[in-house]
Amino acid sequence: MKIVIAPDSFKGSASSIGIAAAIQKGIQKVCPHAKFDLVPIADGGEGTCEAVMASAAGEWIARRVTGPLGAPVDARYCMLKDHTAVIEMAAASGLTLVPHDELDPMRATSFGTGELIRDALERDTRRLIIGIGGSATNDGGAGMLQALGGSLRDGEGRELGFGGGELSKLYALDLSKLDPRIKECDITIACDVTNPLLGPKGASAVYGPQKGAAAEQVRILDQNLAHFARIVREATGIDAADREGAGAAGGLGYGLLVFLGASLKRGIDTMLDLAGFDGRIRDADLVITGEGRIDAQSAFGKVPAGVAARVKRAGEIPVVAFAGGIGEGAEKLHDLGVDAMVSIVDGAMELKTAMERALELTERCAERTMRLLLAGTKLSR
Repeated sequence: MKIVIAPDSFKGSASSIGIAAAIQKGIQKVCPHAKFDLVPIADGGEGTCEAVMASAAGEWIARRVTGPLGAPVDARYCMLKDHTAVIEMAAASGLTLVPHDELDPMRATSFGTGELIRDALERDTRRLIIGIGGSATNDGGAGMLQALGGSLRDGEGRELGFGGGELSKLYALDLSKLDPRIKECDITIACDVTNPLLGPKGASAVYGPQKGAAAEQVRILDQNLAHFARIVREATGIDAADREGAGAAGGLGYGLLVFLGASLKRGIDTMLDLAGFDGRIRDADLVITGEGRIDAQSAFGKVPAGVAARVKRAGEIPVVAFAGGIGEGAEKLHDLGVDAMVSIVDGAMELKTAMERALELTERCAERTMRLLLAGTKLSR
């Protein structure tokens, strides 16, 4: 019997690598001779590079870059053997790099993400995949552009400073020194966010508050991004503010679309393709996936839904999803190909306790679930 294990991380609790290993350990107590293929998955947010490195051959590239508030941070990305670089913007410009009481999207910059992109280009990268979840920024990708050679100047010819708060000063855009290697690289944005750049569903209104923006700052940031988009449109002829995903990562999606000619693809599909997932499930007898919480939102581009869709396309292979919690609307996943959902929590306990014991609970859940499956289907050990 071959079992493919392809979970997401349990956010704030355990990595996808740890969860996959715990599932295998639990099943081995029941099926010691089963064959396993562990395919830890991420959807483009934090943990993406670790999941890619666990599923595909490559190497880590570490660099010191400019952090969200300008101080240097140590970041890394992965380079695969086929000259594909995978970058998490969160590694250089992420929310977790800023103490909660210092969050400031008016000042936060995507410059460090641009530095990682530039470093990848210097390594003969042919394909670049950028996961843009977990950002601390709201600068429309302005910082990234500056790191790659673009210039944003005010009315007196001075280069703009960092952050979305500076964009109101923008007078002229100069792309003449933009890194020419960008045109030779196929660039994909791994992202499930469909928000436009501006308005009530835009970057500032929807995501600004979680990055520390007060109500008045949200209004200013949205206004500044609108000004930025207007100057960009006048300079390039490109109008991308309303495109799906333009509002992702504080507008970094917009910057990547406009300045780097990137294409946007669902994060889960990008990661499954990188892992060669379709080929790995062809001879599988069972696929197990999961995430920290399964509810109505899980149907929209989350890992369990993406995994199940690929499996059902391949044939009649049963799919089981584990979760720390199962909420309202989770049943939608049945229509997408998840045959059963199981909570790893096996008794009354506080959320904090469950999160601390996630790996132990997952292992026990995997053993328990496998015994039930064997009882019900008479699968050979």
